[in-house]
Amino acid sequence: MDWHTLVNAVRARAHEHLDREPARATRLAGVDTLGVDEHIWRPSARHRDRAVTSIVDLTRDLDGRVHARLLDVTLGRSRPVYATWLRAQPGEFVAGITHAALDPFRGYANAIRTELPHDTVTILDAFHVVKLASTAMDEVRRRIQQATLGRRGHRDDPLYRVRRLLTTARENLTDRGRARLEAALQAGDPGLEVTVAWHAYQDLRSMFHAPTPAAGRTIAQRVLKSFHRCPISEIARLGRTLRSWRAEVLAYFDDDPHRYRISNGGTEAINLIIEKTRRLAQGFRNFDNYRIRILLAADGTRPWRRRRPGSG
Repeated sequence: MDWHTLVNAVRARAHEHLDREPARATRLAGVDTLGVDEHIWRPSARHRDRAVTSIVDLTRDLDGRVHARLLDVTLGRSRPVYATWLRAQPGEFVAGITHAALDPFRGYANAIRTELPHDTVTILDAFHVVKLASTAMDEVRRRIQQATLGRRGHRDDPLYRVRRLLTTARENLTDRGRARLEAALQAGDPGLEVTVAWHAYQDLRSMFHAPTPAAGRTIAQRVLKSFHRCPISEIARLGRTLRSWRAEVLAYFDDDPHRYRISNGGTEAINLIIEKTRRLAQGFRNFDNYRIRILLAADGTRPWRRRRPGSG
């Protein structure tokens, strides 16, 4: 069978399932939590429209589990791109959104603020908050290496040898690992700046592993109150960034057990499916074909998915 004959049939069926009523309304029914992220659909830097915005359904079922599914993708990565997509959706869909998860990108946050209901709760993704902290700690490590050694780290340098160990959770360190870490900090961190940055990193990540929302919120408030005053410039900068996202950080620790720990993790899982589809196809040149293929791969419609009462 000719490729064009096959793809034309798939395209017609896909549009009927994804874009036409009443199938489109059915796909959007009951969604109350959105995730958003960007990814690159064409790797070549010579293409100006490399980035696309993916919008994901992160609604939880009756058991509190998320069965993420891709709602749509649109060309570009900016506030107008996300805002335009939201404005194009039915009013009842937009009105039903109560929570929105995102990475620390102001463009998406501004679109959520202007296009979704005013009482929509925006949550900053926990993984990316921790990533900001680990990046700040690593910047301190590299700066101290350069200051003490006059060069970047080499294989046998104390701090370079434990660069991976520095990002290990404090509670997961073995006795041997703890001893290695302490010895490396004593040998390569005369001003204790890396040590302080490590403790700051561990304090921040501990708020996302607290046993209760209240305990996590207490740690988060302490972090937000203290980091920006740290004498280490990288940690102070991290503190200022977190304070600018204060409401979105604290929203993670919702007292409602059904809303506690909302994150963009489901969106990242969808991105993995998208990448697998793109690899199997050995790349795409046509965005419409790309959109259809990944929507069919990651739509996630399951007949056994249970909605909460009254959610459609």
